[in-house]
Amino acid sequence: MRNEMKSDRIAETLADRIVRGILAPGEKLTQDLIAREFGASQVTVREALLRLAGRGLAVSLPRRGMCVAPLDKDAMVEIRAMRHALEPLALLHSAPRLDAAQVEEIARLHQLCDSATSAEEWETANRGFHNALIAACPMPRLTEEVRNLQLLYSREFLARRAARWQPRPDPDHRAILAAVKVRDAALASATLKRHLSRQG
Repeated sequence: MRNEMKSDRIAETLADRIVRGILAPGEKLTQDLIAREFGASQVTVREALLRLAGRGLAVSLPRRGMCVAPLDKDAMVEIRAMRHALEPLALLHSAPRLDAAQVEEIARLHQLCDSATSAEEWETANRGFHNALIAACPMPRLTEEVRNLQLLYSREFLARRAARWQPRPDPDHRAILAAVKVRDAALASATLKRHLSRQG
């Protein structure tokens, strides 16, 4: 169990570096170096790298080993289509079950999005907002898939669109929050679907 937890921590740290572009597309993920950095065994690092590959963030290449996955335009079309289909479904099941503290957290993250002064700050708050919306979804496989799709979308946003980002309030977020506050799951889900469609 301890090795599994360490593997998860390594995978999450590397995933964050990939999403933020610290680890570039095609960059080799050297098992020995990672093991030394985290004080982990080769087996633990291998498990972490396999998790990254399973999430679409790493690929195994002939004679190169495990590398950071490329930014693939065709893959992004698929990721967006899946997110448009699955995230509103997760919210539909989450909204009626959200407790007061969870709704308060959604409202806090909405404010952070609206007050963000950089693309990186906004991306962190935005991903947190979308994750918080589905926090009460009782379907763990669906929730895990949606969160990974959000992560992949964040990577593409920071790599290709962050330079064009400008601070602005988000009326869709505000409308989703209003629907969630009254536990109108159908309205919240429909508003989220429209919001995702506008993102492209």
